Amino acid sequence: MPGRAGIASLLILVVTANAQEIQKLPVVDISGETDRHVIVAQGTDKIYQGHPTTLLMPNKKTMFCVWSRGHGGPAGPMARSDDAGLTWKRLDDQLPKNFRKHRNCPSIYRMIDPKGKERIWVFSAWPKMPRIVSEDGGKTWKEAKPLGLNCVMTFSSTIKLKDGSYLGMYHQRSPVAALQTITRDGGVTWSKPSVVADVEGKDPCEPYVFRSPDGKELCCLMRENRHKGRSLMMFSKDEAKTWSKPVDTPWGLTGDRHMGVYTKDGRLVIAFRDMAQKSPTGGHFVAWVGTCDDIRRSRPGQYRIKLLHSHAGRDCGYPGMELLPDNTIIATTYIKYRSGRVKHSVISTRFKLEETDKKLKEQPHAKPDAGGGK
Repeated sequence: MPGRAGIASLLILVVTANAQEIQKLPVVDISGETDRHVIVAQGTDKIYQGHPTTLLMPNKKTMFCVWSRGHGGPAGPMARSDDAGLTWKRLDDQLPKNFRKHRNCPSIYRMIDPKGKERIWVFSAWPKMPRIVSEDGGKTWKEAKPLGLNCVMTFSSTIKLKDGSYLGMYHQRSPVAALQTITRDGGVTWSKPSVVADVEGKDPCEPYVFRSPDGKELCCLMRENRHKGRSLMMFSKDEAKTWSKPVDTPWGLTGDRHMGVYTKDGRLVIAFRDMAQKSPTGGHFVAWVGTCDDIRRSRPGQYRIKLLHSHAGRDCGYPGMELLPDNTIIATTYIKYRSGRVKHSVISTRFKLEETDKKLKEQPHAKPDAGGGK
C-alpha cells in the first residue's frame, strides 16, 4: 500500500488530469434559450414530474413519453405528440388502471418479432419489472405479465442484435451489478439474466448500450453510483456474448443515466446528469459531443453542451434522446426548471449540432452561465 506521500501524489495527478481534460473540453451553453424548450408535463407546488423516457416512431412525427409521479414514484402518466414533440396530449386515462401501481422510472421501447409484429412496451421497475404493451401503434394498451426480475431500474437501454433479437440491460442493488437479458420474440419472453459488470470498489448502474458506426462493436456506458471518480465503459465484439473489463470513461462522460443519438455526420451526442468532478456544469443536464472512437480511445471528445439548468442540484437527467430527419435533436428530461415552490417538470430542448458548432467557433472558450434558464 502506498504511504501518505504516495497517496497525496496520486491525488495531485488525478486533480491535474481532471483539470487538463476540463481545459480540453469547452462548454456551449444553450440552457437560457427558452425558445428551444417544450414543456411536456408541468410541475406544480404539489406535483413532481420525474424520470421520463421517449420513443420516436418510424414516421418521425409520432412521439410517446412516459414518466413517474414523484421521485422514483408510481407510473401512470403518458403523453403523445403527433408533430415531433412540439405539442403533447396526455393519454393517462387510456392506459390500464393497474399501470398506476407500477413504480419507478418507466421506460418505453418498440420491438419487432421474427414474424414482423410490432409491439410497444412500457417496462417499470417495481414490483418485479411489470409492463404494459400496445400492439396497434399506441392506440390501445393492455397489461402484460411482469417479467419477475429484481431490479433498481427497469431496462435503461435496449438494442437490436444482428440476429433480430433484442438485448435489454439494467442493474440490481445487492450486489450492485449491471445485467443483461435477451428476447427473441419481440419482448414477450426474456432469457435468464446474466451479470455483465460487477466491479470491485465501484457501483455500475443504468447501462446504456449503442453500436459502433461500422456495426461491429457494442459500447456500454454506465453510471458509477459511488460518484468518487468517473463513469464506466465496456465493449463487446460478439453481440453481447462477452464484454471487456469495465474501465473509466473520459472525464467529460462522467454522469448519470446516459442516452444518446448519432447525427448524420457520424458524431455522437450523449445526454446525462453531469457528475464529473470539478465540472463547471456539475449537477445540470448536459450533452457530450464526440465520436465513438473518442470513447473507445479515451479521448476527451469535442465539447459539451449545457442543455438545461437545474434549480434542484443533482436532481435531473434520465433523458429521452431522439433525432429528427432534419438533424434536430430532442433531449427530454425531468428538471426543476425555475427557483421557487414549483416542483420538477418534464421538459425537452431542441437543437442542431450545426447551431452549437457555430456557437463554439464564436466562443471557443465558452463557459456555462450559472443562471441557466430564465
